[in-house]
Order: sequence, then structure tokens, then C-alpha cells
Amino acid sequence: MYKNLVARRACALAVTCLPFLFSPLVSAQTAPAVAPPLKVAFVYVAPLTEAGWVRQHEQGRLAVEAALGSRVQTRYVENVAEGADAERVIRDLARQGHQLIFTPSFGYMEPTLKVAREFPDVKFESITGYKTAPNVATANARYYQGRYLAGIAAGRLATQAGYVAGFPIPEVVQGINAFALGMRSVNPAATVRVVFLGEWFNPPRERDAAMTLMNQGAEVLAFHTGSTAVMTAAQERGRLAVAYHSDMSRFAPDAQIAAVTHRWGDYYTQRVKAVLEGRWASGTVWGGVKEGMIAVEGFGPKVPAAVRSEVLARQTDLAAGRLKVFAGGQAGVKDNAGRQVIAPGQSLSDADIQAMDWAVEGVVGSFRP
Repeated sequence: MYKNLVARRACALAVTCLPFLFSPLVSAQTAPAVAPPLKVAFVYVAPLTEAGWVRQHEQGRLAVEAALGSRVQTRYVENVAEGADAERVIRDLARQGHQLIFTPSFGYMEPTLKVAREFPDVKFESITGYKTAPNVATANARYYQGRYLAGIAAGRLATQAGYVAGFPIPEVVQGINAFALGMRSVNPAATVRVVFLGEWFNPPRERDAAMTLMNQGAEVLAFHTGSTAVMTAAQERGRLAVAYHSDMSRFAPDAQIAAVTHRWGDYYTQRVKAVLEGRWASGTVWGGVKEGMIAVEGFGPKVPAAVRSEVLARQTDLAAGRLKVFAGGQAGVKDNAGRQVIAPGQSLSDADIQAMDWAVEGVVGSFRP
């Protein structure tokens, strides 16, 4: 200690000691500042379960964290009802300083737009929405491509199908029609009977609808709802089913013939990186098999190898652009009232597909009021 005191007194009289005394301060002032992490939030329309719509978006959030590490800080809010509840939650997240907010549910579109007008400096991603704004981008996946492929597998194994669905919005209608077209491409006698629930997530009602369809003769089930209830019902009754959103073979190891899976990790990561790098811009993305956002996988034990190969070959054709789901072919396509909806040799535009409100031939019932 005595030597240190002597040194300090000596330095107080010597100008040459000043760099020594102040070098730590100079170093601290010139060190580059560490940017705070980007705060990113996700709003989920149903509870976070082991499989399903919400699980796939959660996998996307985790992919963002894995790819970007300390550059981001993410959080999610689950089981948020569409409408007023969604608006309240989205607004609260914006007030908390989240700079990018993902809202993956169709019914979140209007609440997202409303809150976005109040927070012009916050970026929003309306997943499955279709309305944009300067700070609101939209993205969706061509789920119908996976539905068509799954329909091929289902048509090779069954003739009567049942379909449990949430709402008759175009996204759902596309999937039902594509599934029917896939089945009928290999089994012209195939039919698809649909039950709409008027909600996305209600496992008891999903199960009841599945049981009703099987009681009416459905040999294979498909669904556009948020839980695994349809899969477990098929497993219980010894029937077949197509999983949706996630691979659900652990819940229906014998029933699952295939899974139409959604992959959001790459898209979410790229959008977050765009904000970090100052190049985010509003726009619309509609990706499918080609972009890696949709895949058919998880084939079950009751699917012959030849059928697997057939489905995977058609998946390759879709990715390469050699196959279009909503194409007229040589005979054209009719709706279930006998009206021609796709002319021979023609295919539907994206605008036509996005406005789809008719039921293709083979679907039992109507999507219109």
C-alpha cells in the first residue's frame, strides 16, 4: 500500500503519468456500444400444446432464438381469443416496447391493423391475413398443396372421407377442395363430407364431430382445427386420419397415414433479421412446398411403400412447378352442383384461389350461406 501511495503522489506532480491514470477511462469511452436486443412477440390463438397450429408457430419462435441468440428477446402470449381480446393483447405488447409482433391467426387481422395505426414505429406480421399497411406485412402458406398430396394417399386407402373444419373461409375451403381433388385423382368415386365447428380449438367438439363423421361411414378423416382430437378419435375407432400442422403419429400411431406439416422457422428468422438490419418492408408472402413452408411427411405403417413414393414424387412435381392443384386438365373441373369452375387446360390464378367459396365435385354440402 505504501508503494502505491508514493506512486500516486509522484504521478500527481508528473504530467507523464496522466496517460497511465486516465487510460481506463479513455478505453471505456471508445468501446463500441452493445445494441439492446430486438424485442419480438408472438400471439397465439389457442393454448400451446404438444402438436398443432400453435406448436408449429412456437417452433418458429424457437428457431428465431436459436438463429439470432442474444440479438433478440422473444416472448409469446397464448390462448388469446380473436376480436377484442386480441386487440388488447397486441396493443399491450406494443406498449411494452416490442418492435416486431407476429399475429398468426386469420381473426387477428383487423385487430392487428387497428393497433398498427396507433404504433407506426412498430412492425407487425399478420399471418394468414391479407390486408397490409406501411407497418403491417402479411404471410401465409399454400396449405392446399399439402392437402392435395395427402388426398392422394387417402384416396389410395379409402373412398369415404370426413373433414372437421373451423370456418368456411377461403383458406379452409381451398384445403377441403384440394383434398377432394387429390383423392379423386386416384379414386374417382371418393367423397368428402365436411362438418364446420365455428371455432378453431375445442377438443371435445372436434372429437364429437370426428365420431359423427365415422358413424356416417368415413373411413379416413382430415381436419382444419387446432388440436389432436380428430387423430385420437380415429386411433380409437381403428380408422385412418391425416394429421395437420404437426406430425401427430405419437397420438395416433396406427391411424396416421401422413402429416401435412407447417414450417415457419425460416420465414420468421428472415423477417426478424430484416428488422435487425434495417431492411424490413411491408409486403405479402404466399409460400408452399417450393419454399419449404409446407411438406407431407410422417407416413404411417398402413401406407404401402408404393403410395409413399407416389406422394413424394407429386410433392417434387409441385416444388418444380410441374403440377398445379387447381388445374382443369383435359376434362376441366366442376363444383358439386355440376357447374364448371375450371375450364379444360386452364388453371386458377392466385386471386381466384384466394377468393374460393365453392365446393368441388365430390364434396358433400355447401360452403355458402
